[in-house]
Amino acid sequence: MIVKLVEIYELSRRPTPEETSYSLREVFVNPEHVTCLREDMITSKKLESGLLPQNLDLRQKFTKIHLNRGLSGIDIIVVGDPSSIQEKLLGENKLLKG
Repeated sequence: MIVKLVEIYELSRRPTPEETSYSLREVFVNPEHVTCLREDMITSKKLESGLLPQNLDLRQKFTKIHLNRGLSGIDIIVVGDPSSIQEKLLGENKLLKG
């Protein structure tokens, strides 16, 4: 089963964090490869500072997802709090593998 989420990503990186621009895009995640979910407070602070796309509500939460890729991993940041992301990925009352 593949799950569609909304990822926040750097559109272009500038010399200072205030100049870096961000955008949203759909991302499709295989729940079998998720090893960790945690709330991403850094992205929440960027939202409060006005660095993220304007169409996001200031109350929005973000989750950093760690995906296993064999010898290494990749982290992505998605829109939504960890509990709602876990429910989308695994359904209720299930635990992550890892």
